[in-house]
Amino acid sequence: MPLTISSSEHSSCYYNTPYKMTAVCVQPPNPVGPLGQPDIAYAPDYTKYLARGERRMKDESLQKTLPAGFPQKLNSELVWEGKDIGKQFDWDYHLTKEDLLEIDNALKHFKASGLHLGLIDQQTFPLAKLHKTMRAISREVHHGHGFKVVRGIPVDDYSREDNVIIYAGLSSHVASIRGRQDSTWLGKPADVVMAHVKDLSNMGSSNVGSPAYTAEKQVFHTDTGDVIALFALCEAESGGESFLSSSWHVYNELAASRPDLIRTLSEPWEFDEFGRNGKTSTSRPLLYYQAAKAESPERMIIQYARRYFTGYWGLPRTNSIGPITEAQAEALDALHFLAEKHAVSVDFHKGDIQFANNLSIFHARGSFKNLGEKQRHLIRLWLRDEENAWETPAQLQPLWDRVYKDLKAENSVFPLDATMRETDNVGSSTT
Repeated sequence: MPLTISSSEHSSCYYNTPYKMTAVCVQPPNPVGPLGQPDIAYAPDYTKYLARGERRMKDESLQKTLPAGFPQKLNSELVWEGKDIGKQFDWDYHLTKEDLLEIDNALKHFKASGLHLGLIDQQTFPLAKLHKTMRAISREVHHGHGFKVVRGIPVDDYSREDNVIIYAGLSSHVASIRGRQDSTWLGKPADVVMAHVKDLSNMGSSNVGSPAYTAEKQVFHTDTGDVIALFALCEAESGGESFLSSSWHVYNELAASRPDLIRTLSEPWEFDEFGRNGKTSTSRPLLYYQAAKAESPERMIIQYARRYFTGYWGLPRTNSIGPITEAQAEALDALHFLAEKHAVSVDFHKGDIQFANNLSIFHARGSFKNLGEKQRHLIRLWLRDEENAWETPAQLQPLWDRVYKDLKAENSVFPLDATMRETDNVGSSTT
């Protein structure tokens, strides 16, 4: 059955959670996709979702059992609901004066070394006392509730480069490996390990291929890699709320009510690569189940972003790879609306760093309005911690290799100014 939420609570013009409702900027017309593409856009439409589910249940013979070996229910601290999580778990860590002094001394230590920024690590950015707290955060992210927010970096006291050093240094104590987010910089091969999340749509909407570079809402999705870290350099005038949701709770609801959609999610999907690295598409599931082993508990991973199936602004779904199916369209909407139903709104302010398990947490963003100096600006790292890392499913390994394999510190680039990744820029030679 589709979700039992009043259709009046949802529309394509609003981003809605139990906590806030924020008007959304009008999105340009949905990109033209392949012939036969279902009536689905990047911005989810609840009325269309309900209608599609009712139509499919009436017209199709849907599977009533889960794939072989898949559990009826996941039991873990990673299974939580937004309405309850605040009573169960304090996700904030407020940096103390002693912490901030230690961070400042670590910054001075690294700068005095004269080392390349790619060499920022636990040794070159030493945190003798705070290290223990950061390792506890890593364990919470990987084996606890899946997220934590470190609050209180005094952004205005430092230059942009100093803030980047602090961010990379502190993060290295949570997860030591920084992943590659782009493979070229200024037209040359490079390991670009930091990305900016900022409204750059004034560059021309035809160049934007990702909502990360607009002021619009971002629907629930995952990034690539194990851990996503976001550092808020500046807040918007209004809006821009950060939302997290347990993908394990979403799994449990779908397993109980729509096992056919679990089957759909666990089958191969054709991801649009938009010409990245010369590829038209890649095929893999969205959902992966790993049974318990002697050395690890059972795990479930959902890895996806909606735009690879619906297109976004200047990057429509490529005609040559064909449309998604009606079942896949319903599954995409089910993931979003279930995640939205059970999300928590995480206060995210200037000077905060949010760490989230990208393998068990969906994240989203409310639309926002910038004004004057109030320009929402985040920087992002994709991290991996060798001690606490989960096993990577074989079908995800090529994608994980793209992020983590053969990284060279001397090739690491930390762009200090906001710019679109080449892989998200329609005008880029790589897309």
